[in-house]
Amino acid sequence: MKLLFFSISVLFAIGLYAQDGLSPITANPDLFGKEKIMQKSLINSFDSTVVYVSDTLSLPFFDDFSRNNFQKYDAQPGDAGLTEELFYKMLQTDGVTPMDASAEFTETKTYRVTYDPVLDTTIFNYFDSVVFLYDDLSVYQPNYSSTYGFPPFYLYDTLDGSGSPADTIWIEDVEFKQDSARVFYKQINEPTKLWLNEQAYHNYRFAVNPWSIGVVTFDGLDEFGYPYNFSGFANQENDVLLSKPIDMSAYTPNDSIYFSFLYQKEGLGEKPEAADSLFLDFYSPVTQTWQRVWRTEGGGLSDFKVAHIRIIDPAYLHKGFQFRFINFSSPAGGLDHFHIDYVNLRTSSGYQDTLFKDFAMVYPIATLLDTYTSVPWKHYRANPTGKMSNSVKVTVRNGSELTENNQNGEVKIYYEGNLEGTYTLNASTLSGGDINYAPRTTYESLHDFSTGYAFDHTKANDTAAYFDYEGIATAQFPNNPINDTTFSTQVFENYYAYDDGTAERAYGVTGVQGMLAVRFDAYQPDSLIGIKVHFVPTVDDVSNNLFLLRVWGDNNGKPGELIYEDEFFYPRQPIYTTGKNEFYTYVFKDTMKVPVDEIFYVGMRQIDEERLNIGFDRNTNNADKIFWSVDTGANWYNASYEGSVMIRPVVTSKMDYTLGVKPLEVSQVDYDFMLYPNPSNSVVNIKTDNATSNSIFQILDLNGRVVAQTSAAEAFQVDTLKGGVYLVNRIENNQVVKVKKLVVY
Repeated sequence: MKLLFFSISVLFAIGLYAQDGLSPITANPDLFGKEKIMQKSLINSFDSTVVYVSDTLSLPFFDDFSRNNFQKYDAQPGDAGLTEELFYKMLQTDGVTPMDASAEFTETKTYRVTYDPVLDTTIFNYFDSVVFLYDDLSVYQPNYSSTYGFPPFYLYDTLDGSGSPADTIWIEDVEFKQDSARVFYKQINEPTKLWLNEQAYHNYRFAVNPWSIGVVTFDGLDEFGYPYNFSGFANQENDVLLSKPIDMSAYTPNDSIYFSFLYQKEGLGEKPEAADSLFLDFYSPVTQTWQRVWRTEGGGLSDFKVAHIRIIDPAYLHKGFQFRFINFSSPAGGLDHFHIDYVNLRTSSGYQDTLFKDFAMVYPIATLLDTYTSVPWKHYRANPTGKMSNSVKVTVRNGSELTENNQNGEVKIYYEGNLEGTYTLNASTLSGGDINYAPRTTYESLHDFSTGYAFDHTKANDTAAYFDYEGIATAQFPNNPINDTTFSTQVFENYYAYDDGTAERAYGVTGVQGMLAVRFDAYQPDSLIGIKVHFVPTVDDVSNNLFLLRVWGDNNGKPGELIYEDEFFYPRQPIYTTGKNEFYTYVFKDTMKVPVDEIFYVGMRQIDEERLNIGFDRNTNNADKIFWSVDTGANWYNASYEGSVMIRPVVTSKMDYTLGVKPLEVSQVDYDFMLYPNPSNSVVNIKTDNATSNSIFQILDLNGRVVAQTSAAEAFQVDTLKGGVYLVNRIENNQVVKVKKLVVY
């Protein structure tokens, strides 16, 4: 009883300092799994690589990033239209003719040894070196250098008159051996694709009130979503956004050539520090050098600002001019964010021409449903009435410097490519009740879709359904029409969701035994089979921390009666998933089905103090549905930040088979083990029937810290541990498969 009282007292003491919080994400799961461009058939060789020869663009160059205009590299060896070239590692000194296919040489001087038994003398005759050109073909394009080598063998001969041949000793693993690599060439001819690479992240969600839908974001993540250097502390150049070559040869410095773009710091990401920077470089085909022409340092959030640069240097006015944006910041993850938009290179401009006369959508339309971005299809089919939203959020911007006339927009819904229904976006509602759009103003409006078309609940598919929709809001003045339209999909599967499937930050609770709960108002009572969670990597690695799934009933708008909790000795750990809208589904123990009423709460109780870093969508705000507690549920608080935590309850449905859900199904592998003696104060032995050399056993204290580790072949020494209760995890393939309790006295 004294121990229990002390533990509870500690929890309350810690709770005084506990709170919910946000962390920057150090990886971008949206980009995980993306295939690399280079494909190699030989290790450390560019063999079977497709090399792309870029096309050259003409002015004007314009990208508002409403669509992805990055060049794609998907050609494969053998595709039609490819040319090829064969390169050899060793060429003769003429630089053209390859050495023989069997040619081999060594850097070590080799020789012929002759022994004369009559004179009892040994004569060493060194072989002459052979000069050739060599490149190891590891990097395209080859850069041959003059090299010399020697025959890869030693000869031993005896002058005894017997006529027997000399003995030969061959050198293994010679330094120079003839080989080849075949390269395929693809001529690019896609003038609508403007950028040669995509290290920077094209997205519709990280900027705050962009001037049109879509931006490019710079951070410390590569094009595959991983940190350039996870443990890097010093700033470095990270993302590079490189334009295709541009033909500027027809212009002179008097043609009023201007380069403009918009930029924003932080956005919905992380604030860049003063030491962080965003650069712009120009490339001269004449001098073949890059010149830095603009930079901005880090800082706090503001509206988008305009950069406006006149090009008058003749060194740039040639065919092959290029430009590139580079950020100088931390390479350790999704940190120090900069965003750019409206990149515009054109002639006949002027110093005053810094405005973009455009009308555009600002964000995608997240959902047409009331409250949720997704609901279970079977729930919607049974209860379709009144589920369309009466407050669909649409954000537009008048980028003109003049007051412009408004007009109606529309939202069109499609199923399998067929038009299903249309909603009108009222003009006066779009413009905030004004007669016209005010100059350079962003408007956020809510539209009532509760009457008229509703998603057709009679579709034949009884498992899931997917409806595509486009939102269109246009203006009457000349502008860029491509960014007047957004595209989204309404997903009906087996879960409820508030979020849009993407995380801008990581959310969690700080505090030992902290609890996190999310409220859901279901369309009907049902049974849950598990919870989807989108954990995201952050600076603090908590992938080995433990938590217990929980389901609560309702108590006057807050989590109430505990309906389900994982057994304390069968905890979970964060598991990271890859790709947009990809969650890990934690199925309840023994695949049980947990009945819930219309109002319920799902979440977790963490064992450790550190935040568990769950994805936090900052584009949809449901903070009033998020609850946290650090005093065992005596007091519940709403989230301190606007957004949606990426937790989704999964209901039983015909999709259960995809999750392997079967009543009382148990694993075929028995990972049970025995600890003896238990309790103990000296040595603890492990007994199990199926441990392997890869089996790991860890002792953790109740704060989740690993205090000892061993394999099944060894025993634990616990004489140095403080008396108390510990957990012993059995780990197979980096996953905890069994947990036992150990008492040390």
